[in-house]
Amino acid sequence: MGAIKCIGILTSGGDAPGMNAAIRAVTRTAIFNGWRVKGIMRGYKGLITGEIADFTSSSVSNIIQKGGTILKTARCPEFKSEEGRQAAYENMRKEGIDALVVIGGDGTITGARCFADEFDVPIVALPGTIDNDLSGTDSTIGFDTALNTIMDAVDKLRDTATSHERLFFVEVMGNTAGYLALNGALASGAEAAIIPEMETETDQLKNLIDNGFRKSKNSAIVLVAENPATGGAMGLAERVKREFPQYDARVTILGHLQRGGSPTAQDRILASRLGAAAITALKEGQRNVMVGISNLETVYVPFTKALGRTKRVRSENVELVKILSI
Repeated sequence: MGAIKCIGILTSGGDAPGMNAAIRAVTRTAIFNGWRVKGIMRGYKGLITGEIADFTSSSVSNIIQKGGTILKTARCPEFKSEEGRQAAYENMRKEGIDALVVIGGDGTITGARCFADEFDVPIVALPGTIDNDLSGTDSTIGFDTALNTIMDAVDKLRDTATSHERLFFVEVMGNTAGYLALNGALASGAEAAIIPEMETETDQLKNLIDNGFRKSKNSAIVLVAENPATGGAMGLAERVKREFPQYDARVTILGHLQRGGSPTAQDRILASRLGAAAITALKEGQRNVMVGISNLETVYVPFTKALGRTKRVRSENVELVKILSI
């Protein structure tokens, strides 16, 4: 492909607060550099169906404070097929798009890597996921906002937990990663966090009952990552009924509440920095990279590194939750 004159932007996978701020930054930085911009609706699905529109600076006005994504997002099984990706490439060429900026999580970047390999398309990805599970970046767009949503919910639940002297299991998102549960526990002063990263090493529930939920406390809040390895909040509550019937266990599942809401200042700033850096990366000839943040500096992370390594939680934070819960 020749010199870049036009870029396409899409958001894919689960929405995350701050995606609109990233769209805004990508669009305006590209225009500032003399490039045309195309907005691709509904992720890879819109690239296949040709749901593509010209974007101007005014297209992204008044969106930095909004949650969700103005470009919408959708699952696209068709993009997993060679025929689907071929149709996407043909629409890309038809629209005069020379490069792509994709915003999403591991599924989005997996699709981008495959597409780039097949058609030699320059693609830069931005990490947009509340799970914060992508390697190579300290934080992902949406993580801080979701964390604040969890903290606010737990603050409110604590009133009921204390009044009724109950053990509350609060299930949060995270898929295979315990970042939201662990950091949410620290931020809200929860008694414990049950995360998939620790489940193979110890019986977290038994440890909680034996050591964490002391007689000096008449209530407790435990954050649980949604994952088969942990059993989820419902599974843990059922186990308490069977094995520890002396405790009155209740469950709250926060679900998609964690994805919504106006992004925090931190997520808006992160998204703006990464969005502008995506255009810089393309100008420098970078391709097949995710733009991330490491030690406050922007970095270019190869797709293979972003996807190929497990991002581990900080073991000192696991210990800190235990220490502060006594």
